[in-house]
Amino acid sequence: MVVTRSQKKASRPIYEVNIDFDEASFLWKENKKYNKNNGLYVYICSAISKNGNKCKSKCVFNEEFCKLHCKK
Repeated sequence: MVVTRSQKKASRPIYEVNIDFDEASFLWKENKKYNKNNGLYVYICSAISKNGNKCKSKCVFNEEFCKLHCKK
């Protein structure tokens, strides 16, 4: 017996996709800063400063840290 593509497709199990897009968007924006001038996002430094807050400086290209924290 020959099985067609439509028969193969019908035999696949159906999965329920449950994505919270608001939470996903919030988490994606967590390490980025919005640039109002051109509408793009820029990665911010992930280092913790001396006072315990996140450093808000722009990251060096292809790095996780700003110029100040890359040196350490």
